[in-house]
Amino acid sequence: MKRPERWNALLDLLARDGRIDVEEAAAELAVSAATIRRDLDELAQQQMLTRTRGGAVAHNLSYDLPLRYKTARRASEKQRIAVAAARLAEPGSIVGLNGGTTTTEVARALTLRGDLSAPGGGPAVTVVTNALNIANELAVRPQVKIVLTGGVARPQSFELMGPLATGVLDQVSLDLAILGVDALDTVQGATAHHEGEASINHLMAGRATRVAVVADSSKLGRRAFARICALDEIDVLITDTGADEELVAPYTEAGVRVVRA
Repeated sequence: MKRPERWNALLDLLARDGRIDVEEAAAELAVSAATIRRDLDELAQQQMLTRTRGGAVAHNLSYDLPLRYKTARRASEKQRIAVAAARLAEPGSIVGLNGGTTTTEVARALTLRGDLSAPGGGPAVTVVTNALNIANELAVRPQVKIVLTGGVARPQSFELMGPLATGVLDQVSLDLAILGVDALDTVQGATAHHEGEASINHLMAGRATRVAVVADSSKLGRRAFARICALDEIDVLITDTGADEELVAPYTEAGVRVVRA
């Protein structure tokens, strides 16, 4: 097992249990305890967890992991969430997508919808995004008109930020914004680790008639550093079936439509 895969697995264990025991993790991942200790030390140095005697515990805040390490985490859940989110887009609509692994899956799911194909092969849906990787995937799809903001790229998420990005978003109107978030709770709403990403995502939400948040159940009831938008600005939350009724009830009570995929 390569290091990125081990990191994904360790962070999944941390999200599931709230703690990691070195010996238990070594047995589960079929590697040596020394390897797990080194991995935990490196993750602690990057402030993704707190090292303890014999293992590690989770931070109160959710952690920020570069996109290349996030891809394999909760992959099946993200794919199901993405399919449900893609169904929200209507033919002819303008959809905003921010960066992230789940929204990347949403972009892929949009291309698989047979009804999103205009006569003559022209574009049937417009996607506005500040994510370089999403634009790269959609640019070759004739049924999708892709609008990419300008801005300075953040390597961790491939998102463009700054005045050049806001300048484009200020000039467009969206029917639907589908936002990936780092955390979501009923007090702080949707949040992100990086204030620059949060600012762009906030603007995207403000330009949209409807806002949908895509977040797997590990992100619910958690907070990250910078607010994207308040809960009352979110119309739909799409999460996975691992989110039990007790976990999603506060969002429903706040008037958010919750879809578990």
